Amino acid sequence: MSEKKSSLAQRISALRFTLHSVRSARLLVGLRPDKYLRMVAAFRREGATNTVGIALSARRCPDRTAIIDELGELTFRELDQRADALAAALQRLPGGLPNTVGIMCRNHRGFVESMTAVDRIGADVLLLNTAFAGPALADVVNRERPDVIIYDQEFTNSVARATEVAGPMEKIVAWVDEPVAGRTVDALIEANLGQRPTPTGRRGKLILLTSGTTGTPKGAKRSRGGGATEMAAVLSRLPWRGEEITVVAAPMFHAWGYGQMVLCALMSCTLVVRRKFDPEAILAMVDRHRATGLAVVPVMLDRIMDLPDEVRRRYSCRSLRFVTASGSRMRPDVVIAFMGEFGDVIYNNYNGTEVGMIAAATPEDLRAAPETAGRAMLGVDIRILDEDRKELPRGEVGQIFAASGSHFDSYTTGAGKEFHDGYMASGDLGYLDESGRLFVVGRDDEMIVSGGENVYPIEVERTLSEHPAVSEASVVGVSDERFGQRLAAFVILHSGTSVTEDELKQHVQEQLANYKVPRDITFLDELPRTNTGKILRRELVERAGGNG
Repeated sequence: MSEKKSSLAQRISALRFTLHSVRSARLLVGLRPDKYLRMVAAFRREGATNTVGIALSARRCPDRTAIIDELGELTFRELDQRADALAAALQRLPGGLPNTVGIMCRNHRGFVESMTAVDRIGADVLLLNTAFAGPALADVVNRERPDVIIYDQEFTNSVARATEVAGPMEKIVAWVDEPVAGRTVDALIEANLGQRPTPTGRRGKLILLTSGTTGTPKGAKRSRGGGATEMAAVLSRLPWRGEEITVVAAPMFHAWGYGQMVLCALMSCTLVVRRKFDPEAILAMVDRHRATGLAVVPVMLDRIMDLPDEVRRRYSCRSLRFVTASGSRMRPDVVIAFMGEFGDVIYNNYNGTEVGMIAAATPEDLRAAPETAGRAMLGVDIRILDEDRKELPRGEVGQIFAASGSHFDSYTTGAGKEFHDGYMASGDLGYLDESGRLFVVGRDDEMIVSGGENVYPIEVERTLSEHPAVSEASVVGVSDERFGQRLAAFVILHSGTSVTEDELKQHVQEQLANYKVPRDITFLDELPRTNTGKILRRELVERAGGNG
């Protein structure tokens, strides 16, 4: 078969799969002809932006509830009109049409309205971490230079300090706790309700920040719109259904939470959010709204399972069909415990800010191998390569490379990710088992070389966590004159238990090689984490007194 015919066959196969996935998810089924026409017209006006789902759902089911937050409910019609009004207001700001808009908001309607409005004027959007302190925010804002910043009132001081460094910019408050001087999202919407933005012909980009667990967060610029095939790949692995209800607890400024918000809009699903995570409140929200989906980062599952048994048992969560998680490693013991209590509903997802969705694990995968990141998504090919960029056999650890339809363009500094033969480096180390399941053993910059031997922190962390007194452990490398690096472990104990440093070292030594035994073990009440649950290893390295 010629290359041209092969390419055509692949496109036809992808189209059939997409149509099958869309039909299985109950999308675009049984609609009146006039609704199809309105949706087509809306798509032509909006273009393939990430938030186009809001405009489409406003034509498909205008009176369906689009979002529920602490302020109440908005229908898709109301959300669509409010986004138009805010977009029109952004075009009329004194400084003119912005090129880049920074958004520093927690999970609430103002985040969704702002994202959609920026999409509709074709500006780039910079999603800012709500955990940024003044200096970190100042560094990012100074580097990215947004023209406008939309933020929650609680971040006023941090934004003020950042603009002192980066220079003046238009500031708009999204979530208001008390009367505020200056522009607010609600006031701009109210003043422009009924107005539509003037088409600009521009296509903005989405700038997502990397986690910055080992250094300064980088801005990853991605083209808008993931494509129907990418959505079909998600629907083929996760049991999403159109016009249902999903609780999104994962922060939406992060790639994972943002993706769940986008998918909710495309699926005409009701998005249920609250600004701050509370494990019991999330369970209550699932039961109150009879949610079929829950999107979290793994540490949120830890916190749910840390609740007293009598508290968890107040909530059945019987309506849940899936709990989808990503953003950091999942603890195998928590996965098994959660599914034992709430059913086989967990779907683990492995993706990256730059690479996009790579793999997903179903409950069946997790029952067989609780540590797996899952199997490659449709349209994604995974390779494990050594330092010479040769493909490694199954079971051997190397760098994870993936080829997909990712729309990562570059970092905003101008740098790009490493590519090899069309495959992008994920930045992680891992291996594939004989069944094709992917296992991630850590970041490639986390590997520790001690006395000339390679040590993967996750192996030592897992061994420490197997001790009955240990709840969680993290291992980092610290500079050492004799060995190059030494291992330093940080341990959290289960409540009411005790163990000595020497006993834990003995426990590791009985199962692993001597060079994998941590030289230092420090007991903590909790590990430092990002909003998405990733451990801030640089803080642990600093605490251990080394340079990593």
